[in-house]
Amino acid sequence: MLGNGVIGILSESTNKWERRAPLTPAHCARLLHSSSGKGGEVEVRRIIVQPSTKRIHHDDLYEDVGCHISQDLSDCGLILGIKQPKLEMILPDRAYAFFSHTHKAQKENMPLLDKILAERASLFDYELIVGDEGKRLLAFGRFAGRAGLIDFLSGLGRRYLSLGYSTPFLSLGSSYMYPSLAAAKAAVVSVGEEIATTGLPSRICPLVFVFTGSGNVSLGAQEIFKLLPHTFVDSSRLPELFDKGSLSTRAFQVYGCVVSYEDMVEHSDPAEVFDKVDYYAHPERYMPIFHKKVAPYASVIVNCMYWERRYPRLLSYKQLQDLAHKGCPLVGICDITCDIGGSIEFVNRTTLIDSPFFRYDPFGDSYHEDMEGDGVICLAVDILPTEFAKEASQHFGDVLSHFIGHLASTKDIEDLPLHLRRACIAHGGALTHLYEYIPRMRNSEEMSENVASGLCNKRRYAMLVSLSGHLFDQFLINEALDIIESAGGSFHLIKCQVGQSTDSMSYSELEVGADDSVVLDKIADTLTSIANPKEDDKGKTNLFALKVSEVKDTSVKLAYGRKKRNMVLILGAGRVCQPAVEFLSSIGSNSPSEWKKSCKMAAEFEEQNYVQVIVASLFLKDAEEIVEGIPDAIAVELDVMDHDNLYKYVSQVDVVISLLPPSFHYTIANVCIELKKNLVTASYINDSMLKLHDAAEGCGITILGEMGLDPGIDHMMAMKMINQAHAQGGKIRSFVSNCGGIPSPAAANNPLAYKFSWNPAGAIRAGCNPATYRRDGGTVHVDGDNIYVSATKFRLHEFPAFALEVLPNRDSLIYGDLYGIENEALTIFRGTLRYEGFGEIMGSLKRTGFFDSEVRLILTNKDKRTTYRTFLYELLEVHNSINSDESVKAEKLITERLLALGICKEDEAALRTAKAIIFLGFYEETEIPSSCQTAFDVTCLRMEERLAYSSMEQDMVLLHHQVEVEFPNDRPTERHQATLLEFGRTQNGNVMSAMALTVGIPVAIGTLLLLAKKITSTGILRPIDPEVYEPALEILQAYGFNIMETID
Repeated sequence: MLGNGVIGILSESTNKWERRAPLTPAHCARLLHSSSGKGGEVEVRRIIVQPSTKRIHHDDLYEDVGCHISQDLSDCGLILGIKQPKLEMILPDRAYAFFSHTHKAQKENMPLLDKILAERASLFDYELIVGDEGKRLLAFGRFAGRAGLIDFLSGLGRRYLSLGYSTPFLSLGSSYMYPSLAAAKAAVVSVGEEIATTGLPSRICPLVFVFTGSGNVSLGAQEIFKLLPHTFVDSSRLPELFDKGSLSTRAFQVYGCVVSYEDMVEHSDPAEVFDKVDYYAHPERYMPIFHKKVAPYASVIVNCMYWERRYPRLLSYKQLQDLAHKGCPLVGICDITCDIGGSIEFVNRTTLIDSPFFRYDPFGDSYHEDMEGDGVICLAVDILPTEFAKEASQHFGDVLSHFIGHLASTKDIEDLPLHLRRACIAHGGALTHLYEYIPRMRNSEEMSENVASGLCNKRRYAMLVSLSGHLFDQFLINEALDIIESAGGSFHLIKCQVGQSTDSMSYSELEVGADDSVVLDKIADTLTSIANPKEDDKGKTNLFALKVSEVKDTSVKLAYGRKKRNMVLILGAGRVCQPAVEFLSSIGSNSPSEWKKSCKMAAEFEEQNYVQVIVASLFLKDAEEIVEGIPDAIAVELDVMDHDNLYKYVSQVDVVISLLPPSFHYTIANVCIELKKNLVTASYINDSMLKLHDAAEGCGITILGEMGLDPGIDHMMAMKMINQAHAQGGKIRSFVSNCGGIPSPAAANNPLAYKFSWNPAGAIRAGCNPATYRRDGGTVHVDGDNIYVSATKFRLHEFPAFALEVLPNRDSLIYGDLYGIENEALTIFRGTLRYEGFGEIMGSLKRTGFFDSEVRLILTNKDKRTTYRTFLYELLEVHNSINSDESVKAEKLITERLLALGICKEDEAALRTAKAIIFLGFYEETEIPSSCQTAFDVTCLRMEERLAYSSMEQDMVLLHHQVEVEFPNDRPTERHQATLLEFGRTQNGNVMSAMALTVGIPVAIGTLLLLAKKITSTGILRPIDPEVYEPALEILQAYGFNIMETID
């Protein structure tokens, strides 16, 4: 059938919106009426088109130009499509051309390649047809950029309306709503005319569009943007846009800024300048700056750049959250690359043409499907070019029709022009020589059944080889693999990221093994020689960048004998991770641990078992720091939004621990359910997680949440007390629980007697949340503005030196239902502990305005930066400065103003607040950074600087439950108390915080209980059942946690 001159056009079946065609009726007409090719051979004899009622060109139009309409393509030697067809549409001994995405050896596309090979078919991939200069000839990039920006502008109008602003964008429709690209452009021009005439609301100006990327996608988006009245500015001039008084007047244009890599990253060594070649080869040497240099000024980010996971992200969750807290103008993300969980981390899903937006709220770290509320709107449609199906098909067919004659009439691919031969992946049931690396890479992945028993266990010596460059489009991967195998080495593929365009480089990470270290040295030398050709190699340039690790002897093993290995995957490498890793890795190992001797359950388990831990982090360096010095613990790089990699690692373990933010848990839990793996988290169980209960229970797994300190240990201590009282026939009349993470007395050395181990923004906001509790049968509501003033003294008999106070903590009433005491307890209260005086000072700071989140004009003047003292004077309404810097004079001035403004009622309270203000540095003449736009920003910055723990200071955790139990038969009422006091511990010269211990150890204990099959309940669990809290509390005390219990 090959070369018979009969062409088939497939009916697209992958997506309801796919209306494009590889050839239009006009293209078909020209091909059919060109009777012969070179040498008189007939090139196209017939064209058969599968019927389709949604294709942009109707069947009748094809029929009118001489095409046949038929479902049957069996007479066709060459069959064309756009997207991958269904497997049953592959016929034997035919040639196919479409976007196959198989040359990347991606697992999900291999069934299609296997089908092609089994049917002895030939496969040409449009993506691989490149010109003499290495540029792809067949692509839809510009159409993606055009459609993407029009769709976003349409949504931008609706978003601004929900925020209370009417804009000309509201009249714009989505791209697919217009009959042509010209009509859509005309609509954008009309919007632009209205902007030029009536302007945009001053509160949303200057409206700045930031474009990433320099390829066709970005150019297409900029083409649409330029239809609006606009000015392009360099990134260095962005701050100037906010200095010209535009905040108070309507604007009659929009601004654009095209950023380069220099705007996104900088070398971690201040002495080094940005070098693009070095950045591609060694991205680990660079740190992100986009969130500081560009993002604070962007209204819209139009993301059109190629990105790989080894590069710093353009914008992460945390960076956006920090920007949002500082009041940046970012309203939306137009992610035309649709790189899920990629350069823009919080774009975690694709969207649909008919539902193109979701909203991410960085304040609540939550996702929503509407346009209302806080956050940024995100567009991530992965099939944008089909919105302009007519023009996209015309453009595509204009190029493709030049190749059709050769493809339709050639039986032997050796007779094809070079650019078509190189685009042929398979021919006659076999891969062509350029693509022989595909099965080698597939075999390599299949060899690596799990992280711990990969190649390193099969060959004595191993090293890690990282290659970056044009590995696939210039077929350098073949040369590299040949070098490895011809020298006697073997490899398995750890990571492979293929450039999405010929401008982009690819990256592969291989573990290379051999039985002789000399072989690995030879491989490294040979690869180095071709990566760095000598000067006398005329015309040669660097073919790829190379990184080779040290050779390791894998025969050095830990002696576990015949113990069973239990694998645990920990996601996240923050402060809490290390105690969990150390706890779990000690089980079954030869390292001495006193706590196991006094814990029968742990001792019995490790007689037959040991635990190996994999720590996975977005940044490998963070995971490596955690596992350093811990025998047999493994560090891996993993982005949990990369579903394939997450699936791979979860499939290899017995239990997963997620220490990531709660927004990730739902995604992780679904993978665990699919693979039937238990999951443990320390986070609160929210509604979305609860909805997974039936699915988890149905597949027989346990998802154990709230297994930290608060929530976690507090649940376990409470339920032990409550269930013991109920077992004796008692009723709970009062339940009071107070918990706090505070500095140890020695470290409480500032006026607030408080310190932060992370960004203070969250703690400050927590003090503004309303609270509800029950006292003596009545419900008490405390407004968020009154939380600090509602603080009451708290004393413990056991620790009389602690002068503490307690603030009500959110909604206490939900614990009545959770603990089963809703209908018996007259008092239900949960509070947050601080040292006495904290609430008084924080309340005074709040009333002064230090926590206000509105933009202040005094902080927006970038020509002359405001000092902290000037800012303080504005808050205190001081109009005449004093002439002395003496602290006594400063205290007197601030105290008098606090009293005069009614912020403080008593002299002593005013003086204590004044001392705190001076300690925090608000009386200094230092300039405030331009990143601070609100009083809240300034306060967070000062607190982060002045209220941080030093390297050797300890924190402390105090948790206290008090339960009053009423008994029948005139038995006296009893007061049961339980107290946990834990200080940070110093080990090997390093301080491990009490907070990290009291969260990380319970998570590890929950994991141990699951591994030992001590927890039999399935579904979504909290540690409120005896099968969880009884052994967990026993292990906590064996580990050294001091839980004191008394009954009065």
